[in-house]
Amino acid sequence: GDANGNAAAGSKALPGGEADCSPCCYSRRGVCLSAFLMLLLTTLAALIALVAILGPPSRTPGAQACVTQMNRTGFLCNDRSSCIPASRVCDGVRTSVPQSLPGFLVAHCGDPASWIYSDQMCDGINNCGDCSDELSPVTTCPPCSPGWWPCPSTVFKYCSCIPRSLCRDHVQHCSDWSDEYSCPGP
Repeated sequence: GDANGNAAAGSKALPGGEADCSPCCYSRRGVCLSAFLMLLLTTLAALIALVAILGPPSRTPGAQACVTQMNRTGFLCNDRSSCIPASRVCDGVRTSVPQSLPGFLVAHCGDPASWIYSDQMCDGINNCGDCSDELSPVTTCPPCSPGWWPCPSTVFKYCSCIPRSLCRDHVQHCSDWSDEYSCPGP
C-alpha cells in the first residue's frame, strides 16, 4: 500500500486490511504441509532406492549349523529337524567359494583358491589334493579313527592314515611298509 494506507495499484484490499495473495504467497499451514509432504516423499524415495540396491529383506532366519548323524558339520533345514551334510547342500561344480553358502559350510585348503565342504575336513580322505584338510598347519585333526592305520601314505587319496582294510593285502600303501608288516589288519 501507499503512505495513506491505500492498497497498491493492481491488488484488492480484503476485509481486515490484508492484500490478496498472489500464487507465490503461502500461509504458514500450507508451508508446513508442503514441507512435511516433501520430507515424506524424500524418505519414501530413499527407502525404494535402498530396497532396489540391497534387495528386499530376507524372510527366512539365518542359516544355522547342526551336527549330522556321522558327527560332521551340517546345514539345518527350515523344518528345524533335518540336518543335511555340508557337502550335500550345493552339488554344483566347485570353481570358487560360493558366496551364497554360510561360512560354516565351507573350509579353505592350503591353496587359498581351493575349498571343500566343512564336513570333508578330517575325514581321512585327501579332499584338497595337498592333504591340508587332514594335516597341520591348516587343520588339526584327531588321530586316526578306529578302522584306520596311522602311517605316511604312498596313496594320493590318503594322507596320514589308511583304512585298515588295505593292511596285509600284499600292496604297499605306507612308505614305511607298516601296512604290510605292523598293521594288525581289519
